Amino acid sequence: MNVTMLIWTVTIGLILLLVTIDLLTASKKPREIKFREASVWTLFYISIAVGFGIWVLNYFGSTYGTEFFAAYMVEYSLSIDNLFIFVIILAQFAVPSMNHQRVLLIGVILALIFRAVFIAIGSVALASFSFTFVIFGAILIWTGIGLFKHWDEDPDPSENMLVRKIRKSIAMVDEYHGSKLFVKIEGKKFATPMFLVIIAIGSTDLLFALDSIPATFGVTSEPFLVFTANAFALLGLRALYFLLKGLLDKLIYLSLGLSFILMFIGFKLILTYLHELFKEIPKIATPVSLGVIASILIISTVASVIKSKKDPGATAHAGRMSVVDDENK
Repeated sequence: MNVTMLIWTVTIGLILLLVTIDLLTASKKPREIKFREASVWTLFYISIAVGFGIWVLNYFGSTYGTEFFAAYMVEYSLSIDNLFIFVIILAQFAVPSMNHQRVLLIGVILALIFRAVFIAIGSVALASFSFTFVIFGAILIWTGIGLFKHWDEDPDPSENMLVRKIRKSIAMVDEYHGSKLFVKIEGKKFATPMFLVIIAIGSTDLLFALDSIPATFGVTSEPFLVFTANAFALLGLRALYFLLKGLLDKLIYLSLGLSFILMFIGFKLILTYLHELFKEIPKIATPVSLGVIASILIISTVASVIKSKKDPGATAHAGRMSVVDDENK
């Protein structure tokens, strides 16, 4: 895939422009976002991603276009699971609803930064050391198995090791001061609960980057497609939160579905490496991957709807995706 410096520059410029628009419009003032506004912004970001995918398909060919849409679907589904964690963090730290959108936007920006770094590292590793496919595959299978075991549980952000250490080592006040991270009281500087919230959001973003970047590389090995699929999925995360806030509890089997998606992509990565060694071993084509991922998402969503109707008291859970979470519990 021949991506020129001009294409990279224009694409990154577009992403920065979208972040800037978000900062200067929807997220400029702390306020509650209504369902209608969240719907408009969600459709806007999905339309941008679809339009970009169509451009990739026309400019680079159907193979890369299909890979982009498959990668975007993986990242978007993982982003919804990420929202579960954001909901838990915002609730456990009792963040005022007026500040939710600012916290979410900061979370999105941090996620973009972390994933850009991991994509750069991952692309170099894959280019110079093909066994990285097996390493990434093993990470995803391990993570998928962990999520399968704990799909009906929630992580506890207050047990985050980094949050605990900061709470013990930094002077803090108990009350929020708008979106300020630090305040001065009688000449002394104190951290606010918002500082801990940002730490919890940032560390969550870091963990999700460790899981999602190998998953995207399992669909496409092109760094440009991995980066753009991640970016466009993340950009709409803030609006998607307000759109789905009342519906997240109904996606009962989403985490279970994601566990199968992660294990499937991990298996696909290992097969890709084996195919390089033994050509007679087939690798899983991108259209097949797209079909499997879409089928799992549809089945988990339909099953969730059926379950919520039969058992109105049933509630969805974020699941615990990594061994780090087990250590923190």
